[in-house]
Amino acid sequence: PEGMKTIAHIHTDFPQKFGIPRQSGIIEQLEGRIVFEPPFRDPDWIRGISGWSHLWLLWGFQGTERPTLSPTVTPPRLGGKTHMGVFATRSPFRPNPIGLSCVRLIGVEMTSQGPVLVVAGADLRDNTPIYDIKPYVPFADCRPEATSQLIESQPWQRLDVVFPPQLLDRVPEAKRESLIAVLTEDPRPALQTDPAKIFTMAFAGLDVHFQVVEGILTVTDVTDCGI
Repeated sequence: PEGMKTIAHIHTDFPQKFGIPRQSGIIEQLEGRIVFEPPFRDPDWIRGISGWSHLWLLWGFQGTERPTLSPTVTPPRLGGKTHMGVFATRSPFRPNPIGLSCVRLIGVEMTSQGPVLVVAGADLRDNTPIYDIKPYVPFADCRPEATSQLIESQPWQRLDVVFPPQLLDRVPEAKRESLIAVLTEDPRPALQTDPAKIFTMAFAGLDVHFQVVEGILTVTDVTDCGI
């Protein structure tokens, strides 16, 4: 947005929107690397950050621009027919395309590009711009009494994953656990449930092809990423 400074970009295993977890923290196995822009590579910008276990990221949605703004959206999670106010949802189609995610800080690495934050549980596309980073303060930010009627009425549906060993061998060992976790969470768009359809998800330099039938996701092929 105009007037906002991009302080960093995050690098993740998702070059496309498809497959990205629907909320931050759902898949803890996913790691991301936050690389600061040159004006913010002085380590003083993050002095003391290792004292926090979790961080808030404020970031920019990409590719969500629409010719006209609408005050309502139709969340796929509710079947794509129920109209909800934009400010009552986490839809990316907003007056200001700003996202908010809570991630776990794994560590800080000193590199030729300055300090790099290694984080877990990010729900961001590769190369997403980061506008700000703030510490997660447990006593102030955690609200155990909070309720979420929409989520409670539409529980997450997880899938059983069948990943043939000969295909799993094509995935780098360090990426296997996080990939299977992503597939378990059902990466398909909420309204696309055709059992005959073969879906393709770009992940960590690979194209993962899969089909879902009666709650079972079967990986059908793993190829080099075509992007």
